[in-house]
Amino acid sequence: MNILDFESHKSARQKISMVTCYDNWSAKILEETDVDCILVGDSLAVVMHGFDSTVHATIEMMELHTAAVTRGAPSKFVVADMPFLSVSRGLEYAMECVHRLMQAGANAIKIEGDKPHQIELVEHIVDAGVPVMGHLGLTPQSIHSFGGHKVQGKQAEKADQVQKGALALQAAGCFALVLECVPIKLGGCVSAALSIPTIGIGAGPHTDGQVLVLHDLLGVDPSFKPKFLRRFANSHDLVAGAVNQYHQEVQEQSFPSLKESYK
Repeated sequence: MNILDFESHKSARQKISMVTCYDNWSAKILEETDVDCILVGDSLAVVMHGFDSTVHATIEMMELHTAAVTRGAPSKFVVADMPFLSVSRGLEYAMECVHRLMQAGANAIKIEGDKPHQIELVEHIVDAGVPVMGHLGLTPQSIHSFGGHKVQGKQAEKADQVQKGALALQAAGCFALVLECVPIKLGGCVSAALSIPTIGIGAGPHTDGQVLVLHDLLGVDPSFKPKFLRRFANSHDLVAGAVNQYHQEVQEQSFPSLKESYK
């Protein structure tokens, strides 16, 4: 998949599948799958580093994980998140972050929000030859101003703001837009209004694609139970069971066997 395929997928009404992953071993697995594209999300601060929100992601984290993923999945289209406040610290710093993520191997970068300075930055980055994916609805970097992880755009005024922001990001040059945690009707309306594809997470079935974190769709953390999540595997029990079996066989001295030992 390349940058031109996103709009052609929308035109052909072919849904786009995106998976968020953060490291080399999981990227190597995704490289062998049919998934369309990969997001190196700033949610790695939570999933991989144990922080309580994405605001703790740094450009150093994003650069390191992006490089690991792109080495593991060289044929996939990889989008990397711009980290917290990187688009609000001035043009020079923002472009330095873009530079680092693209040199780490990303094919595009993703920016949360639609404030005037963010729209201007999107235009500048696109003019510089770097593809930009937008992100509206629940934007996790703004979680403190939202008062928590809450569905956005439920009121008519807020829904109108999301729709206007989506059109502004499209006009600024975004090639696609993530819609996170918005009502199903709003997800459909925004998708219908745009010529660029929307990729939903908690935005209903009428977006042009879907994105889930690999760890979530694999069921790694049973305590994480947002309404939008469907688990396609139970990796938590699988891994725990395998480790317990390993422990038992070590205790029983059945591992390693002679076949697993060197003469």
